[in-house]
Amino acid sequence: MKTIEWKNGRVFLIDQRKLPLKFEQVECNTCAEIVDAIKKMKIRGAPAIGVAAAFAMALHAIESHTSRYDEFVRDMKDAQKSLIASRPTAVNLTWAINRIMMIIRTGKGNGLNQLKKAILEEAQNIAREDITINMKIGKYGASLIKNGDTILTHCNAGALATAGYGTALGVIRAAFHNGKKNHVFVDETRPFLQGARLTAWELKQENIPYTLITDSMAGFLMFLNKIDLVIVGADRIAENGDVANKIGTYALSILAKENNIPFYVAAPTSTIDLSVKCGIEIPIEERSPGEITHFAGISIAPQGTIAYNPAFDITSHQHITAILTEKGIIRKPYFKNIKLLFKNNK
Repeated sequence: MKTIEWKNGRVFLIDQRKLPLKFEQVECNTCAEIVDAIKKMKIRGAPAIGVAAAFAMALHAIESHTSRYDEFVRDMKDAQKSLIASRPTAVNLTWAINRIMMIIRTGKGNGLNQLKKAILEEAQNIAREDITINMKIGKYGASLIKNGDTILTHCNAGALATAGYGTALGVIRAAFHNGKKNHVFVDETRPFLQGARLTAWELKQENIPYTLITDSMAGFLMFLNKIDLVIVGADRIAENGDVANKIGTYALSILAKENNIPFYVAAPTSTIDLSVKCGIEIPIEERSPGEITHFAGISIAPQGTIAYNPAFDITSHQHITAILTEKGIIRKPYFKNIKLLFKNNK
């Protein structure tokens, strides 16, 4: 399953707001349409919106009709600015755009037509690499899962959150394909219900056994010894190993630590932001209060209710057992080992 792909000069993506009731693809012909799709969460998940941003830059390059390099650069910087503002917490978006901007800077003397081709090629590379990277994460992560383990996951970090395989759910998928018989407990993940709508849908497609629970049930299941490990994704990882992920992740990490349950984070190294020293420096997106006060357009709270809706929270590195990446498993001390990983893979 491809979450997003380029076909004949257009970008097609799965409208994740419609799942699981309806499978529908959205066609995007402009950068502005992809910005809108990201803001409205037609596409979501850190790696997936990174790929979307790269394709948006390619579309914008094609849209540009200037014949001058300096004007072309200004056009692309405008697109860069609007894309980065669309969802500020997930660093993969900025990472992907920076790769495109590097192509632009180094291709100054090649002519604009050749430069536009190079931009599209780089965007397609980012999409292809994402699947390969996630499969490597799955291989490393699956080695930590024993046959018969029960796994708790939060939000959706599967194929829908990437270009087509998944990070946290990719680990679960890899273990399943290796013949391990595991059961997955899926947090519903309020208020957007990514677990109930998306993760459950993906697991059902693969025939992986799962049980849907409300977010508030997780602690009791841990108390009853029904959870062997927790695996979540990430939208940004600080240099010290602090993790920004879907709201509710922090609480799960506390519950896991209290109950002596391993807590794993699965993410590509592009999610690690060495410019951020610790989690408190990560910008946290605040979304519309209507996502809490309304469901499917129907009010579920008294009129005039004030709601606070941060999309993410910060989980301390102290509560994380290991970070699973395509370059290996990172363990404590994270501040030292994250830098060492990047140094050894230059």
